[in-house]
Amino acid sequence: MKKLSITTLVLLVPLLLQCTPVEMIKLRWFDAFVSVPEESGNFVVMNITEEDVERQMGWPFPRTELANLQEQMMEKGALGVGWVISFPQPGRWGGDKLLALVGNNSPTVFAMFESPNREYPKTTGTVVMGEDIGGYMASGTIQNTPKLQINEGIVSARLDVDGLLRRMPLLMRSPDGWIPSFGVQSLKMLAGGDSYIIKTNDSGIESVRIQGLPPVNTDTMGRQWVSWVVPRETNMTEMDVAGRFVFVGVTAKGVMPQVSTPAGLLYPHQIQAAFTESLINSSAPTIPEFALLIEMAVFVALVSIIFALITYLGISVGIGAAAILVLLTATLGAFVVSSGHLIDVSYTIIGQILAASVAFYFRFREQWRLRLQIKKQFENYMDPRQVARLQKNPELLRLGGARTYATFLFTDMRGFTALSEKVTPEEITDIMNRCLTIQTEAVLANEGMVDKFIGDAMMAIWNAPLPIDNHEQKAMKAAADIEKSMVNLNAELKAEGLPTVQIGIGVNTGDAIVGNMGSKQRFDYSAIGDAVNVAARLESNTKEQGVDILVGSNTANAAPDGLTFHQHISVKGKEERLSVYTWA
Repeated sequence: MKKLSITTLVLLVPLLLQCTPVEMIKLRWFDAFVSVPEESGNFVVMNITEEDVERQMGWPFPRTELANLQEQMMEKGALGVGWVISFPQPGRWGGDKLLALVGNNSPTVFAMFESPNREYPKTTGTVVMGEDIGGYMASGTIQNTPKLQINEGIVSARLDVDGLLRRMPLLMRSPDGWIPSFGVQSLKMLAGGDSYIIKTNDSGIESVRIQGLPPVNTDTMGRQWVSWVVPRETNMTEMDVAGRFVFVGVTAKGVMPQVSTPAGLLYPHQIQAAFTESLINSSAPTIPEFALLIEMAVFVALVSIIFALITYLGISVGIGAAAILVLLTATLGAFVVSSGHLIDVSYTIIGQILAASVAFYFRFREQWRLRLQIKKQFENYMDPRQVARLQKNPELLRLGGARTYATFLFTDMRGFTALSEKVTPEEITDIMNRCLTIQTEAVLANEGMVDKFIGDAMMAIWNAPLPIDNHEQKAMKAAADIEKSMVNLNAELKAEGLPTVQIGIGVNTGDAIVGNMGSKQRFDYSAIGDAVNVAARLESNTKEQGVDILVGSNTANAAPDGLTFHQHISVKGKEERLSVYTWA
């Protein structure tokens, strides 16, 4: 019980600290169960499409054309127009005055895009009830040309830790006051209000109210979750905008970036429309003020119940009861989220499962997983008897490895690129596989371990991970077997009308660090060190030296008769010339 209690506390820490993995799991849990309400019918998205841009001979359109477009939308019964488009410079063909005139004569909102330029617009009228705390500081804005600085709202995308946009601020701070978001400014325009009321508490922002509309509850940063009800879409040809406020944006390629959301990739005007939809129909989910405390209390209570069930009901019954409890937790948690209250139980479910595993299966599962890992990692590259020995002594595979005196063998197919040009991909694949198969068989038959395949090359190790007597001799025996088998293989290939294959072999013995290389989450058994590099360099020099095999002096001194001194050669990475040997 003490171990289980400690486990509970340990598992609770990531939740308490709101660690990034926990936050990501929580967010994906919310994505899965947040309900998406029906469209209110108050908004429509106007897409300026690829076809529209081609028709107008490119983007940007003349400002006069945009002014005419807004006039057409208003004539067709639009409630107003939100331009989610940046106009930082005067129009190349003029028209700013006309677009401004149209914007002033009908409900219109222009977008300012957040930018790290530290330039801020004039702030809007805002009343703060309480301490002026909380909220996001805007990094700056790309402001519109002066004539088009009309009813502006900021467009911002502050992504969550997993790179998705889920919540947006209603207002953002500037050095001089508050800047309304584009969606909020659109609602204010429709409501006919002239100010915002921000209510705060000790933690930060509590709600934002647009004059003429009910208050919108927010988190402490003044953000609201988007329910991702993307309104109906139309285009310049259809112009289906009657009775709706129109969010205009460009979907033509290369003009506006898309942003990742739980609803997929969306353009800025689609995001602003969904955000405004969430605000006006009060459909957006909210995080309760004491959500974290509730989640911690639920976690401790349910994990403790799991422990009690396991302790007092026995293994079989306890597991069954624990499974039912986990199911009930998931069902009730999903219901709460779908009701609009963002209380997370995903981490509680994980904690329940982990706690139950600790109680019954920790040691067994760890040993079983380790043995399975060893088998999976080595069964195709080592003799089965050696694999079995490793499973009994897994400490030999500790991360980081150890200094080991071992023998290393490298092989490589010569002229692989040229060979590939002579045969089909299927044939070259068959040839390579047959070549590597006989090499693997030779290594395993002589108690070696195939460390890795690198394309058409192979690396093998002797005397690791298990000690092997006479490993130099066994490595040379493997090299001899490979050469003999290659003769037979080439005879088969010639009979089949396929080109023959030549390989180079390099063998060297020396100290190296041998063991698991990588991270704790992902690693491979391998070797690093000068002895390994020399073996690889010897193989790469075989063609230049006109031999099939080159052997280092340490290996040759311990290997059986049959090797003769070849010459002193220089290899890459070594200042001194090496004494190398080959077959007599």
